[in-house]
Amino acid sequence: MTQNSTVLSPIKKEFVAKDFNHLIGMEGFSDPLLTTHFKLYEAYVKNTNLLLMKWDEFREKGDYSDPSFGELKRHFGWEYNSIKLHEAYFGNLGKEKSEPSTELKNTIAEQFGTFDKWKEEFLGVGGTRGIGWAVLYKDTSGRLINCWIDEHNNGHLIQSEPIIVMDVFEHAFIADYGVERKKYVAAFMKNVQWDVIENRLSKEK
Repeated sequence: MTQNSTVLSPIKKEFVAKDFNHLIGMEGFSDPLLTTHFKLYEAYVKNTNLLLMKWDEFREKGDYSDPSFGELKRHFGWEYNSIKLHEAYFGNLGKEKSEPSTELKNTIAEQFGTFDKWKEEFLGVGGTRGIGWAVLYKDTSGRLINCWIDEHNNGHLIQSEPIIVMDVFEHAFIADYGVERKKYVAAFMKNVQWDVIENRLSKEK
């Protein structure tokens, strides 16, 4: 590249909603609940792209003094995180029967005492009052931590990978289970694809 060469700006890309229709027919999840949940996820994708477009408009004007700019920036994490959380959530579910391997159980047991103790704690996190997410994180040191995420954006651990993600917003279960969240959590656990979890856990940052 010569000194006078123009540096090209990055190509702008919109987020595209992934197709999770292969989950239709999953045990413990009605088709209407899943299709409605997919539509909500697609709306988060649409809104995230809308926010990115709005930012482009501010860049064109070169004026960031408008209070709405700050509010858009403040709201972005809520919309963006909802995309990534839903993709991880749908991505760790499936219709195939799956069991955690002995190696995976041992890895988790090393930090929680036993696999069952980890599971009991994770289910406890999922029972937290309010709307949010139960997430098993792996930090950069390899430590495993069960966390509660308020809404989509409060409680995330910096530089940590989500290993298991469970949506406990009411829209994830109330159509099928009413207020009986424990039954939904049990259905979620029955459909976890443990090979996906093992792959996430073994992934290097």
